[in-house]
Amino acid sequence: MIEAQSGPRDTLETSICLSGASYHFADFELEAIEAELRVGEILGVLGPNGSGKSTLVGLASGALLPMQGVVRINGRDTKEAERRWIAQQIAVVTAREELAFGFSVAEVVSMGRAPHLGLLGIERESDVLQIERVLYECDLWPLRERVVSSLSAGEQKRVSIARALAQQTPALVLDEPAAFLDIHHQIALLDLLSRRVKRDKLSALIVLHDLNLAAQYCDRVLLLRDGKQIALGSIENVMTYRQIRDAFDVEVYVGENELNHTRYFVPVRSGVRSD
Repeated sequence: MIEAQSGPRDTLETSICLSGASYHFADFELEAIEAELRVGEILGVLGPNGSGKSTLVGLASGALLPMQGVVRINGRDTKEAERRWIAQQIAVVTAREELAFGFSVAEVVSMGRAPHLGLLGIERESDVLQIERVLYECDLWPLRERVVSSLSAGEQKRVSIARALAQQTPALVLDEPAAFLDIHHQIALLDLLSRRVKRDKLSALIVLHDLNLAAQYCDRVLLLRDGKQIALGSIENVMTYRQIRDAFDVEVYVGENELNHTRYFVPVRSGVRSD
């Protein structure tokens, strides 16, 4: 396994730290994850279907408690942290979001402010401004009065992202945020996340299926297969021809984009293999 350094750093520069974190279901185990999400970075999580990406999201967000090992959010063990406190630290978008379909777009996005409201749940002017801001940023302002159930899958995904941004947490954990989005909105979303992470010193753990998006936007990547951590480190060290081929069991061509000098990946039809 490739790692950027020897073991995770549980420091003030680390928002989420997984130390030997494991979780198992009846027929699946995510084994001994050693990783950290650093302030000011986007950490991409890659791997084939069934590799444990969504389970990792559950552990990193505090939704699942490790059966072995420890997960810390801003230095606090998730087994000891209160749910409200966690919601003030991490905003989560799962791959299968269950939105409040009877509500409008603006109402759903405003739900992201819940962890910050007082006992009466009354929105302050700062809450309203934050909601309006993310509606604009996620290209949802024209849809703000629409009932969520009337939207397309891609539009609903943007509502989920906007609600997470409205939560205004130091860390984001996003499972397939680009799913169902067209190319324009994929780039717009990831540009927005990248700007927010760098400008506001946030951190984001993002599960992605698109290798090309991961190579362009992630600072580091964590590669999983069959519940095991295969590699953790930079794009150059992890997203190599052999490691991607072995992880996904598919032949790929790896090139360099002449526009921004990032790597790009082209799957090759079966029957064409080079060792």
